[in-house]
Amino acid sequence: MRRALVVLVLLGLAGGGVYWWWHGHSAATEQTAQRGGGRGRRSGGDPNTPVPVVAGTSERKNVPIYLDALGTVQAFNLVAIHAMVDGPLVEVKFQEGQNVKAGDVLARVDPRPFQASLDAAVAKKQQDEANLANAKLDAARYAKLVASNYSSAQQADTARAQVAQVEAQVRGDQAQIDTARTQLSYATITAPTDGRVGLRQVDVGNIVHPGDATPITVLTQLQPISVVFTLPQQDLPQVARSMQNGMPEVLAVRAGATDIEDASVIDRGKLAVLDNQVDPATGTIKLKATFPNTGLKLWPGGFVDIRMLATIDQQAITVPTAAVQRGPQGPYVFVIKKDDVAERRAIKVGHEDDQTSIVLSGLEAGEQVVVDGAQRVTDGGKVAIAGPDGNAPDAVPLRERGAPGAAQRRRPRSST
Repeated sequence: MRRALVVLVLLGLAGGGVYWWWHGHSAATEQTAQRGGGRGRRSGGDPNTPVPVVAGTSERKNVPIYLDALGTVQAFNLVAIHAMVDGPLVEVKFQEGQNVKAGDVLARVDPRPFQASLDAAVAKKQQDEANLANAKLDAARYAKLVASNYSSAQQADTARAQVAQVEAQVRGDQAQIDTARTQLSYATITAPTDGRVGLRQVDVGNIVHPGDATPITVLTQLQPISVVFTLPQQDLPQVARSMQNGMPEVLAVRAGATDIEDASVIDRGKLAVLDNQVDPATGTIKLKATFPNTGLKLWPGGFVDIRMLATIDQQAITVPTAAVQRGPQGPYVFVIKKDDVAERRAIKVGHEDDQTSIVLSGLEAGEQVVVDGAQRVTDGGKVAIAGPDGNAPDAVPLRERGAPGAAQRRRPRSST
């Protein structure tokens, strides 16, 4: 009897446990289903909700086409100032970093030996001029004696030859004078061109020679100034065409500038030289442009971004570059129709830069296109053009246009 009672108690406890487990599992399953259904409904979203976008308009305008390159600034003239004669350096007339004009005195070598050579050459010429005068008198006397038969013709001929000989000596003396005067002028070192002198590399008192490896200083001409840059050889026909109407404009712009504005342009110049051959090692052509450099913003040895005007595409249809999307079938844009429906349209793109793309076909001027927010736009889907605050009416805020479901993940979870 006692054993049967124990069995009945155990069976009751087991049945209560089964009932409790089944009831709790059913409630948990229902709650999980409700939560999952709620998330599913939120993640799906309303397909009729317009996608906020930033729009732009295609327009027809003249588009300047630039060829971009990296250039190296070079002095228009670069002169290493060396002594032309031997001697001690007795004077330095320039200050380091000074701007000088052509003909300004930079330094002087001791001129006394060269002045003495000049004086000796002048004295020698005076001596020979005196001998020439005497020879001419002798020749005249012999000519009269020959006419009176008091002298032989041979003596008269010898007198005339003596005159010619002394005249040649006088001309040689003049050449010696010119040489000595030139050597004396070399003792005074002058600037051969306008420019700015660099650091002084030889001090007063040192003996200088024409063959010295170290110059006294280096003179650089900064106004105007040159920039050398290279372009791929594929650009050669375009460069040649642009040169037919005169040398094209070349802009020196600040590094990283994406638009041609006065604030980004360092200086404006002209193409000066197109090299006469293509570099076979790199497949590039070398060009040189000249800039006025009035503000001294270009400095020899520095690097600068170069944009050369190749041509101007007249009345081309353009869109912002950000509006052009890329797909397996090629470039395309989303055109916004009058009913705010986006239409995916394939286009053919010509020249592109950071700001503007030229559309060769597939788009007309005046059509609205999606510039920003195209990653959520679908062909035939509704869009809403965002206002100045970045939001569009009756649309998910533009700042939340990430991957689908991004906005839902930011919402708090349901308490049910």
